[in-house]
Amino acid sequence: MKTEIDDLLSRAAGDADVPGVIACVSDRTGTLYEGGFGTRCLDQPTEMTPDAVVWIASMTKAITCAAAMQLVDGGELDLDTPAKSLIPHLGEVQVLEGFDAAGKPKLRPPSREITLEHLLSHTAGFSYEIWNADIARYQQAMGLPDINSGLDKALTTPLLFDPGARWEYGINIDWAGKLIEIASGQKLGEYLQENVLGPLGMQDTAFLISPSMRERLATIHHRGVGSALTPDSAFEVPQAPEFESGGAGLYSTARDYLKFVRMMLNDGRSDDGETVLTSAAAARMSTNAIGSLNVPAMRTAIPQLSNDADFFPGIEKRWSLGFMINDGVTPTGRSIGSLSWAGLSNSYYWIDQKKGIGGVFATQILPFFDQKALSLYNEFERLAYRG
Repeated sequence: MKTEIDDLLSRAAGDADVPGVIACVSDRTGTLYEGGFGTRCLDQPTEMTPDAVVWIASMTKAITCAAAMQLVDGGELDLDTPAKSLIPHLGEVQVLEGFDAAGKPKLRPPSREITLEHLLSHTAGFSYEIWNADIARYQQAMGLPDINSGLDKALTTPLLFDPGARWEYGINIDWAGKLIEIASGQKLGEYLQENVLGPLGMQDTAFLISPSMRERLATIHHRGVGSALTPDSAFEVPQAPEFESGGAGLYSTARDYLKFVRMMLNDGRSDDGETVLTSAAAARMSTNAIGSLNVPAMRTAIPQLSNDADFFPGIEKRWSLGFMINDGVTPTGRSIGSLSWAGLSNSYYWIDQKKGIGGVFATQILPFFDQKALSLYNEFERLAYRG
């Protein structure tokens, strides 16, 4: 397995399909494979290594969801109580029904209240401007900043449907992060450090890039015309935001994130046997939470940030309280019911609890669902299973 994956990844980096790439595989007992190839930045010689720091973007979500489930387990949060009991704004959010002739949004009250379960399962009705043009139009009409601004006002977008009516990827986990802050009395980063990251030994995972992390920071690259990659050293998640983004704000390493993957393979226990999640909470996070609703293909509204995204076309997908779940065996070998998701800069992971294997793959490329990176990830996963 090591020889085959090394050859695959080194060839891709050598051919400049990706600037640099990191990949790791684990079973329940420890790391089976890790490797880094290429460079952290195309115009610099620094090698991409397994301890390179990357923006993991929406891979942040599962960590925030785990924190929320800890508080649910402890009785500080409740999945079914209206979220407005802690955040009044969530009782005032309305449903966007369109725009009038003057371009003013047309809104109506939702038919039911938003709950934490709606937020964790992406069924509350929120969306992202990246995948919904109506949200981008609303932001423009109301003078709102984009979600990557780190400003609280960016979270004041409307719903697109009544809570529970369908699945739509959006700012839900940022709101869940705010619920965690209120319930715990701590900033989100502080709570995560004390209760998730610290116990798992994820020392290189944080919202704030430390000096040590910055020394190993990989650069975001943009895929342009003719597949050319251009480094963007100016791109960075705000380091003094009004809110710490539980949906997309963390920086980490593939090596660190593999510890989170392994925790989910071990029913909520860390490598040291510490209970990070109770087995009941881990099981709840691993179970379909949206019933007969499905996770559809995500159609881009901002091509510079994302391509259209559809994981394993033809296989139905559900969502738990933290992860996408595949309802069929994937071409790569993933079992039915496995957990997975990704980050905007083309980082990916999967957790196969039936076969006891999981993996992390990270590049730093925009837009999301880059075909060269995605093909490489899928082949890496296939080789991991074959190995």
